[in-house]
Formats: sequence, C-alpha cells, structure tokens
Amino acid sequence: MLEIFLFALAMMYSPGPVNMLSLFAGITNSNWRVLRFCAGVGVAMTMLFVTTGYLGSSIMTPTLQGVAALGGSAYIAYLAIKIFMASFNKHQTIQEGQRNFSFISGFVMQLTNPKAMIAVLPIVTIQFPNAHIEGVSILMMSIILGAMAGGAPTSYFIAGNKLKYAVLNPKILSTVKRSMAALLLLVSGQFVYEATQLLG
Repeated sequence: MLEIFLFALAMMYSPGPVNMLSLFAGITNSNWRVLRFCAGVGVAMTMLFVTTGYLGSSIMTPTLQGVAALGGSAYIAYLAIKIFMASFNKHQTIQEGQRNFSFISGFVMQLTNPKAMIAVLPIVTIQFPNAHIEGVSILMMSIILGAMAGGAPTSYFIAGNKLKYAVLNPKILSTVKRSMAALLLLVSGQFVYEATQLLG
C-alpha cells in the first residue's frame, strides 16, 4: 500500500497547471478563501478515483480523455488571457485574482486535466488490485487520495503566500502575471497536443 501513496505523492505534488496556479494565487492573493480552489481539486480527484475504481478504466476511453483534454485546454487558455489582461491594470490589487480561484474553477480544471487520469488509472487498475483494495476500501482510499490531491495545490499556495512580500512591487507583480499567463498558454497547447493523440 505504501507504493500507492508514494506514486500519488510524486504525481500530485510535481509542478503542473493546478499547482502553478495555486502558487500564483499565494503570491498575488492573501485571502485564504483561495483554499476553495484546492478543495475543488481534491473533490474532483476523489470523484475520479471513486468512479474509475468502481466502474473500471473502460469508462475512460481515449476519446473521452481527448474531449476532456480539449475542454481543459480551453479553460486554461481562458484563465491565461484573464491573468495576462490583468497584468496591464495600473491599479491592480493583491486581492484582484481571487475570483479566478473558486471551488468550481479547481474542480473543473482538475476534472479536465489529462494528467489527473495519468495518476488515477495506474493506481486503480494495478495498485488497488495488488493491495486487495475493493468494496468499501475503494471509497476510503479514494477519499484519502483525494485529500492528498487537494493538499498539493494547498502546499503551493502556502509557499506562494510566504513569498508574496518579495513580489509586492507592481512591476514585479505584472511580470509574474505575464509569466504565469505564458506558462498556462503552453500548458493549454500541451493539452491540445495530448487531445489530438488521444482522438487519433
């Protein structure tokens, strides 16, 4: 069972669009309500683990994963454009980005993230059976792993929150926003590429 948690930690806590957005939120937003975004990520992952664990990997066909990747790409590109446009606001405040980090935002982003299924499928199809996790145990493990998934962006948010005082200068803040927008557009492009591979 230890290998399940080690694999999940490696997959969930590595840099990705959700974790990078949370780091950005910590830098630009001191309001702890951003944690709703992290909760949305955790709930989405719990749902993916439960659904795939009980119904099997057959429901997540390459076509469905490709469609989800395209949806995720569009949503990430939308966020990137909003962040980029906000970087030109001369009267920007630290609280300004808060509306981009709602529970629904985290939930949708994680649900449409093809990397989420890369983490989920090996665990439920290989590691769960090897550890004899079945029945109610699937639900319990899904909740634990979902909480771990929510903890990943939370840790990035806390790190960003601690670093924010180094970037309160408006010029630096604008640069951070533009850099984040560029990174998100790259991720969006990667999602499109993955979708074309899945949709064949």
